[in-house]
Amino acid sequence: MKAALLSLLVVASIVPSAQARPRIPGSPHMLLLPLEKAATACFAETVAANPRSITLARAGRWFEAASVTGFLCRPEVDAMVAAHDRAHGRGTGERYFRGPYAKHLGQQLAVQLQPLLEPKDVASAEPGVERASLGEGGSNPAQAE
Repeated sequence: MKAALLSLLVVASIVPSAQARPRIPGSPHMLLLPLEKAATACFAETVAANPRSITLARAGRWFEAASVTGFLCRPEVDAMVAAHDRAHGRGTGERYFRGPYAKHLGQQLAVQLQPLLEPKDVASAEPGVERASLGEGGSNPAQAE
């Protein structure tokens, strides 16, 4: 009877600690997050600087828009891949980059580049219709004096 009670206490003390664990600041996810953000920021910057990439981005062809930039973001991508390999095992970083990261890259770029992709009103130096007619002897109060 004492053995059964003792084993029940041991199991009860172990079970709560084996349940859901909070994320630890030094966890692999928290270590990879800044590297993912750096790579995405690099892609956003290079897409924004390339007219062909912007055209592809406006058409919603995000993967192609990011691909046009070539290897300009390779250092950021390599750092992310290497950190993923260290955290999750050799070869997982490249799979992560080509899979889950690439899958969500378009959404991230759309958010970051949204102001650049919106149509803008273009200012013109030409006088408007109202101003042109006012200057031609129309009813301009400044000229009436």
